Amino acid sequence: MSTLLEMRGITKTFPGVRALDNVTLTVEKGEIHAICGENGAGKSTLMKVLSGVYPHGSYEGEIIYDGAPLHLKGISDSEAKGIIIIHQELALVPLLSIAENMFLGHEVARNGVINWPRAFQQTEGWLKKVGLTEPPGAIVGKLGVGKQQLIEIAKALAKDVRLLILDEPTAALQENDSEKLLDLMLELKAQGVTQIIISHKLNEIAKVADRITVIRDGTSVSTMDKHEITEDRIIRDMVGRDMAHRYPERAHNPGAVLMEVANWSVWHPEQTGRQVIKDVSLTVRKGEIVGIAGLMGTGRTELAMSIFGKSYGKGHQGTVKMNGAVVDCSTVTRAINSGISYVTEDRKALGLILEEPIVRNTTLANLQGVSLRGILDKRRESRVAEDYRKQLAIRSPGVQQKVVNLSGGNQQKVVLSKWLFTDPQVLILDEPTRGIDVGAKFEIYTIMAELAEQGRAIVMISSEMPELLGMCDRIYVMNEGRIVGELSRAEASQEKIMGMILKGEGRAA
Repeated sequence: MSTLLEMRGITKTFPGVRALDNVTLTVEKGEIHAICGENGAGKSTLMKVLSGVYPHGSYEGEIIYDGAPLHLKGISDSEAKGIIIIHQELALVPLLSIAENMFLGHEVARNGVINWPRAFQQTEGWLKKVGLTEPPGAIVGKLGVGKQQLIEIAKALAKDVRLLILDEPTAALQENDSEKLLDLMLELKAQGVTQIIISHKLNEIAKVADRITVIRDGTSVSTMDKHEITEDRIIRDMVGRDMAHRYPERAHNPGAVLMEVANWSVWHPEQTGRQVIKDVSLTVRKGEIVGIAGLMGTGRTELAMSIFGKSYGKGHQGTVKMNGAVVDCSTVTRAINSGISYVTEDRKALGLILEEPIVRNTTLANLQGVSLRGILDKRRESRVAEDYRKQLAIRSPGVQQKVVNLSGGNQQKVVLSKWLFTDPQVLILDEPTRGIDVGAKFEIYTIMAELAEQGRAIVMISSEMPELLGMCDRIYVMNEGRIVGELSRAEASQEKIMGMILKGEGRAA
């Protein structure tokens, strides 16, 4: 192999923060090069330098691309060189068709008139290359996230990509879609497309990466070849210490039943007659962490949201009991007053107001807790937010920092702070570690363990079976809106969980 890219001594400084400090990265032609690091380590900043988001002159160091110095003025410059970045938050317009998205900004046109037949024909060709059979006129917003991710790659191929950068490409995908995307990356490699992947999923990196560079605290600390890659080595370099135990130790001694959901059924809010949740019953005990496993689309999130103030669905049937007494969970406020809180799987869209500071986000679900006679007490609000910032080790200069500027792990801690301030007895956590690194995951797990030791009950929804097995006292398995199995901590295994999902039945006590 010959070298396609060299980034030498890259240093990027923001006011009061050195995001990158003398980072070096070398990428060979035709390889898949993975970049790992904790949230806030500088991975995305480095890729923004490479893709022209931060133009030449706004950083120190030099970039050599295909043997020549690279001085980018913006993204259009990088795309002209064949450097294409696909961000974690997809840059598609949901109300436009696939073809319109494919050529947005570089339309197939002559004298200002778009040639739609040609655009559709070219779109079909690029979609075929990434394994999609959808018609070019299909509306993007009606497609799943996995297909949208493939459309982004098709767009990159249409721009004659030479270096494809994928930032957390599988973070929002279910397992089948993730496998398809990884297989496509290997196909593109065989076609000579050089790729850089940023990911927290170490098993995926091990599958596709030829080499991996680890960044910690804005500095490149190691680069290893495929035969040297092990999860323990990556984790040690990422966090600067060994993590012999991925999950915190805790006593597994659940108490009395705290929450009981009985015969819970919910119908789709728009599709008449479609039952989404089908006669679900479950219990959670004091001091217990209960997992809900299942593939995406099996109703896990819908179940959680419908219990939490009937935030999802219509025609709700069944009962919710707290400490043996039926409670009214018909609105979010009533659910909170009953002692139930819900941490959404989409913290950026539904869990936080990103442009507001930590202090405002922390108290948002319990403003009466920092108010006197209906008037907000800002000093008390600041004290509350500062207390949670310290308790949960939120890394920020202070509570006035905007949440949008925090790493994913710290944003998740702010969401937890918001709901802990409501003093819940039962905390429902929906994909609590999605999109955060192994170090931040351990911190979230530790918070969960501490809450359980306090006697609170936790319901944990996760697509990552290892963390369900590592954290939970019991695991319910869902499929097609039903509970199809229940496993104790001692019985649970990935094989048993998948067997229950595939069979759609079976129950072990």
